[in-house]
Amino acid sequence: MTAIEDIGAAARAGSVPLGAAIGSAPGQAPPRECLTFRLGAEEYGIDILRVQEIRGYEPPTRIADAPAFVKGVLNLRGVIVPIVDLRLKFGFQNAAYDSITVTVVLNVAGRTVGVVVDSVSDVIELNSDQIKPAPEFNTAVDASYITGIGALKQGEVDRMLILVDIEKLMTSADMGLLRANLH
Repeated sequence: MTAIEDIGAAARAGSVPLGAAIGSAPGQAPPRECLTFRLGAEEYGIDILRVQEIRGYEPPTRIADAPAFVKGVLNLRGVIVPIVDLRLKFGFQNAAYDSITVTVVLNVAGRTVGVVVDSVSDVIELNSDQIKPAPEFNTAVDASYITGIGALKQGEVDRMLILVDIEKLMTSADMGLLRANLH
């Protein structure tokens, strides 16, 4: 098991409370732990508590008449898991499958779903002052699943993360995977 998988498993099991490593000041929201991953040149973050495991990419069994971003299904230890390529869902033209392409297996709305991403970066903690509001777009752009922008500095490097409510995205009607009104 990798360090990221260890952290995710411990957090899901409740043995590592969010923000336990650095704590939070009284009256301040605890830090938010996110798994970060890349899609093209952009970096995204999702709630670590939704992550079940991270696997190397393996081609799924294709489902007839599924949207292009639904790559198919995998049999994961007896559980049939739908696989969504987030690069295709978000409109990226070049979705190459190579040695660093991974499938992040998630628990959303009581179901197991896999998402294909270019690579996984790390697990980070974001304090409330590092999370900026999500930008507002016109109705032509559906950004309802974007919860904010994480802005952090690591050494001399500024990082910006697009923070995604992965459960809201996966349960949206256009995904067709899960009923949208489960929350």
